[in-house]
Amino acid sequence: MQSFSRLTRRTLVFLTLATVSFAQTSTNAISVFAPLQQWKTAVISGNAAALKALYSSNPPARIGTPAGETSADSDISFWTGLKARSIKLDILQSEAPQTGYRQVVFQAEVRSGASPSEHTVYITEGQLWQRQGTDWRLTATKRSDPTRLQQPTSTSRVIYAPGIDAHAEIIHAEALAAQQHKRVLIVFGANWCYDCHVLDLAFHRPDVEPVLQKNYEVVHVDVGEGDKNQDLMQQYQVPMKKGIPALAVLDSSGKLLYSQQGGEFEKARALAPEDVLAFLNKWKPMAR
Repeated sequence: MQSFSRLTRRTLVFLTLATVSFAQTSTNAISVFAPLQQWKTAVISGNAAALKALYSSNPPARIGTPAGETSADSDISFWTGLKARSIKLDILQSEAPQTGYRQVVFQAEVRSGASPSEHTVYITEGQLWQRQGTDWRLTATKRSDPTRLQQPTSTSRVIYAPGIDAHAEIIHAEALAAQQHKRVLIVFGANWCYDCHVLDLAFHRPDVEPVLQKNYEVVHVDVGEGDKNQDLMQQYQVPMKKGIPALAVLDSSGKLLYSQQGGEFEKARALAPEDVLAFLNKWKPMAR
């Protein structure tokens, strides 16, 4: 049987947060594991005492953050400090590594504030729960920093289809853009690229997608491992060494209007929805 310390280490190592993808399991897991629902309710209500009661004191809960280990009190302050109005949990994993333990991994979509100042952040967290007597207690957690854009739970989605002639796709997009008074947005990237999936999710947000569809023909150009379509990156002055995803904007005649030369979208995970919208609005065609 695994010792508690091995289980704790397993959970703390289990997540390399914001870089590791998980196969999604049923969100019904939260209804089965009641302590997680209690945790969620305490966070939304801002009830620090109720939250503290869910953390193990013997042994003390181990709390992992991107900045290193911290205390349960600090973790409680973090969650109550979000002043959550609602929380949606996307359960990525829920399993019992052994009797008396429950390991849960989720992405939390946390909405705070009221309109018009309402904002949303996304946090990925792994939790190890232990049954202590008749109660369940948190014995170890590890979480990501909050992000303004939703993070992918998997990089298995095919954004960059294999076998596509990117040169022909761009020519076709230019023709469509000329007919519909649009610009052409070229998105250089690869399916293995985590931040490419972050940007793709951002493009499908309800506040972003209408702007994108109305003003742009989008072409996804696969760069592979830096060994595909490098002639297009050079043609549109997008240096591969600055990372992906990388963007270029053309007018309907193929004239280059913008090229990403400083890695502006390489860390898409750190952007806010406002950043994406500002870029799209800046380079969209002028109204006729």
